[in-house]
Amino acid sequence: MKRKDDSINKSELREALAASRSSFLSNAVFSFFINILMLAPILYMLEVYDRVLTSNSEETLLMLTLLLVFLFLVMGSLDWVRSRVLIATGSRLEKTLGPRVFNSMFGQTLASAGSVSTTQPLNDLLSLRQFLSGPALITLFDAPWLPIYLAVLFIFHSLLGYVGVGAALLLIVLAIANERSTRDDLKKSNELNIANNQETQRSLRNTEVIEAMGMLPRLRARWQKRQDELLEHQGRASRRGALMTTSSKTFRQLIQSVMLGLGAYLAIQGEITGGTVIAGSLLLGRALAPIDQLINSWKGFVSARGAYGRLNKLLEEQPAVEPPMPLPAPQGHVQFDKAYITPGKAEAPILKNLSFTIEPGTSVAIIGPSAAGKSTLVRALLGIHPTGSGSIRLDGAEIPQWDRQALGEHIGYLPQDVELLDGSVSENIARFGDIDPEKVIAAAMMAGVHEMILKLPDGYDTQITAGMLSAGQRQRIGLARALYGAPKLVVLDEPNSNLDTQGDQALASAIEALKRSGCTLIMVTHRNNVLELVDRILVLANGELVAFDERDKIKAMLSGANKANLPQYKSVAPAAGEL
Repeated sequence: MKRKDDSINKSELREALAASRSSFLSNAVFSFFINILMLAPILYMLEVYDRVLTSNSEETLLMLTLLLVFLFLVMGSLDWVRSRVLIATGSRLEKTLGPRVFNSMFGQTLASAGSVSTTQPLNDLLSLRQFLSGPALITLFDAPWLPIYLAVLFIFHSLLGYVGVGAALLLIVLAIANERSTRDDLKKSNELNIANNQETQRSLRNTEVIEAMGMLPRLRARWQKRQDELLEHQGRASRRGALMTTSSKTFRQLIQSVMLGLGAYLAIQGEITGGTVIAGSLLLGRALAPIDQLINSWKGFVSARGAYGRLNKLLEEQPAVEPPMPLPAPQGHVQFDKAYITPGKAEAPILKNLSFTIEPGTSVAIIGPSAAGKSTLVRALLGIHPTGSGSIRLDGAEIPQWDRQALGEHIGYLPQDVELLDGSVSENIARFGDIDPEKVIAAAMMAGVHEMILKLPDGYDTQITAGMLSAGQRQRIGLARALYGAPKLVVLDEPNSNLDTQGDQALASAIEALKRSGCTLIMVTHRNNVLELVDRILVLANGELVAFDERDKIKAMLSGANKANLPQYKSVAPAAGEL
């Protein structure tokens, strides 16, 4: 598949936010009018003190009160609409980027060969959406209208205006100091929290081993050490943030009282009215409120900024791809041409200079000592591991040239460690597509697992839960999943590692059925009992191709004196029934 044109090199996340530019602009307009209307109660108080009380006019008081009620209703309506627009903006962002982030999360795990396995990107997208829909962003829209309030203070009296400007500047300095003093610690604590959660998730997947061998106290001690470091950074950031928050709150309350005293002095001097004294103090409080709120909600800003940075990095590392041109259904012709494979973050190629061809309908067993690269080979064939150099082709096309979803319908894969997904047995066999009962049952019968499924509580409708199936049962249902839909290429990685005698017999029957159907079968195995069922054997050692020939020729070379013909194949003498 081809990457989408990135010649302009624009951030995909920034473009998604830019698509909501009209929403942000409308919120800016709403914020302007809301902040203008917030002057209404202050002006109402000014008029009551300076006009109503001096004139004793009940009619004026009634009209002013009715006007104030009307303005409050308008302001409340605008605020409600503003909130709805921001909620819609956050939802639109998640709907736009959700599928991309979901795919990129899986792509990241594949690219790292499983070393990175986390749902953090989805949590980051949720954090970003909540920030866009929450009060913190509204505070950002309100803050720029600070000059409006300061201008009104200057209208009241220049000295009141200067005090307001000084107070605003001091709070801005406190906000900047808060950001700089907490930035590094908050960033480090977030990184430690993510890393700790990832390692804990890996531990939870191995609870049986941990419990059986008494490893829990040592793992808990490792977790506690990282948690203590996290708490140290988080605590230091919280203490500094609390100091700044308390300072700003105390200063804001103090400056309002100072403003009240200054207003009283100016009133005594006859420069302002009594109503202006109260109105000036309230107006200053309203002017400084957004800055104070910014300081109080700074953790939310830092969290959103961190989420934005991680999502940006993920989407850049896992760029969107254009669907390739559809290709005809594969026939199962496999060709490796001087292929070098370096999975994940490995520093050197695991497989080196592999060249061989598998004709359609051929069944091949891949054997070799441990760490020879057998599983890496089949994963590279399936496109799970990228090719460093050389090529791997299916029906003449390299794997990235195929549409993965379309190709998946023609491929069956059974990994070493079989995990079934949450859902029913039939959904798992049908690969969570539209369930065709005939195909599901045909695949189950071909895998020899139909009778076993019928014995489950609800048969094919049984919901799979953790621990309800043995490793052998999961492997047999996984085999049925691999056989679903009559694929043209089937790859089995140690398909009988957890099977009993009955399971082995079912596997042998499935292999014979695949051969009769003309399917290309590639199977990694250590066991001798299935080699009689394949046409050819491929021998790997140290990541290199040692031999690839007809089954009987390879078996002869691996036995007796002929084994000297394979000097690279340095394995211990095979145990009974194994190669």
